[in-house]
Amino acid sequence: MLALDPLVGDSPQALDPLVGGASATVFSRTAYEATSKTSRELALWSSPILSADKEILPEKIEADVRVRDVMRNDAYVRNGVTIQQDSIVGEKFLLNSRPNAKVLGLDEVWAEEFQEEVEAKFTLWAESINNYPDASRMNTLTGLIRLIVGIHAMAGESLTSVEWLRDSGRPFNTAFQLVDLDRLSNPNGEMDSKTLRGGVRKNQYGAPLGYHIRMSHPSEYDALDNYTWRYVPVAKPWGRIQMIHLVDQWRPDQSRGISMLIAALKETRMGKKFRDIVLQNAVLNATYAASIESDLPPEVAMQQAGGGESNALTDFAADYLGAINDYVGASRNMRIDGVKVPVFFPGTRMRLQPAGSPGGLGSNFEQSLMRYTAAALGVGYSELSKDFSDANYSNLKAELAGTERRMRSQKRATADRAATHFFSLWLEEALNKGEITSMPRNAPNFYEGLKKEAYTDCTWIGASMGQIDELKETQAAVLRINNGLSTREDELAKLGKDWRTVYRQMKREKALQDSLGLQFGADKSSTNMMNAAGGTPSDEGAAPRSETKEESGDE
Repeated sequence: MLALDPLVGDSPQALDPLVGGASATVFSRTAYEATSKTSRELALWSSPILSADKEILPEKIEADVRVRDVMRNDAYVRNGVTIQQDSIVGEKFLLNSRPNAKVLGLDEVWAEEFQEEVEAKFTLWAESINNYPDASRMNTLTGLIRLIVGIHAMAGESLTSVEWLRDSGRPFNTAFQLVDLDRLSNPNGEMDSKTLRGGVRKNQYGAPLGYHIRMSHPSEYDALDNYTWRYVPVAKPWGRIQMIHLVDQWRPDQSRGISMLIAALKETRMGKKFRDIVLQNAVLNATYAASIESDLPPEVAMQQAGGGESNALTDFAADYLGAINDYVGASRNMRIDGVKVPVFFPGTRMRLQPAGSPGGLGSNFEQSLMRYTAAALGVGYSELSKDFSDANYSNLKAELAGTERRMRSQKRATADRAATHFFSLWLEEALNKGEITSMPRNAPNFYEGLKKEAYTDCTWIGASMGQIDELKETQAAVLRINNGLSTREDELAKLGKDWRTVYRQMKREKALQDSLGLQFGADKSSTNMMNAAGGTPSDEGAAPRSETKEESGDE
């Protein structure tokens, strides 16, 4: 006869573990423990099911404001954003034009002439001290790209309008104006809809059609155009881009971006408060509080602290304190070798009490909070904190390799895309004005098919990631080149240099060196050359050395 379990009833099936068992009936276990709604650890975890825009847009303003606040006031966050700008853009963002001659139906000779002319003229315009690319005349191209990278780190997106300026002295009319993202919003507080999301007008497929830009920042209440919006189409009817909106998308149907720091914002904020508390604690520990203690009965002490209102007690306290004053005052002249000896009323003593030290605080705790910030910003902890005390060559190389991977992807997604838009718009104007003399008479139409993409195909040379051991890393670069795993163009680009510029400079130096009859280093003799693979002088030309038995491997 089956034993009955009062928890599950008298059904034999309820007791059969093969059918379901009591635990399955009572606790309703899920296939995945992480989705359990009855476990003690996860019972209160309730996550809303929302679209990407429903997640971001209601919280967008507050998220951006808080991220900007920590960037203003937290040196580590500021450093993290600066690391991104320095690692992606560097001191000069250089164009490396690569026109696709095959798609254009032209030869490589033309491609070489075109890219040299385009690079020279674009770089002169882009990096001019007159700040031609910036409509506000504040930044060169490099400055604009650095600003875009910084804005993208804070908000997960950037917005740039393309202007056509007729200012005197401008060699080209194309200019760019970065737009504060707080100004991108629905006009007059209009509710989001299927075709309007966070100031972005979209079509049925989610492609942006235009942007509603508030004419003044929402905080500028005194501006006359504060409640006026301007609608700017994403492109002209013939296809010329008017608005460049770069969004770091996490999900499909996402109209606006959000900062990469948002996942670590709480820990970042707590880290800032932690440092404030530690600083305050250090200041307080440098001070002392003095108290005079008495052997009076407890009830009298409580009354002295305000627990009673008896006149007799007040009179007693006044007489008592007066007696102390008379007694101590009489001892002011008591000194031993010039050192004052404090004397107190009998039954009274003084204690110096240092300020309390908060418990559970320490460097390891601060490091754990800072690692959240480092992970969110995609930089190494040592680099973010500027603390290399526990670092060695191996873990620094691993850390920098991870940072380099993240920076390369960020460069491609933000800096390169923005700069390529700038180059494409400039080249369109330059071609229409006849400024590019290397164009053949039968050049393919810029607006036909993929010809525009073929003309503007390019890469961008940004910052060098730096080297920890220059000898080893240079040897590795030479080995990659010698074994066909890389090119001199790629290796020089990693150092933030343009190979054509380097080669031309080397040619100039060689010509001047020969004209003056000078010889340096490796030019004197091949025997003085350093072996790039081993870092030792070359044995070329030296007599062969006989092998020992051990070196040859013979028994």
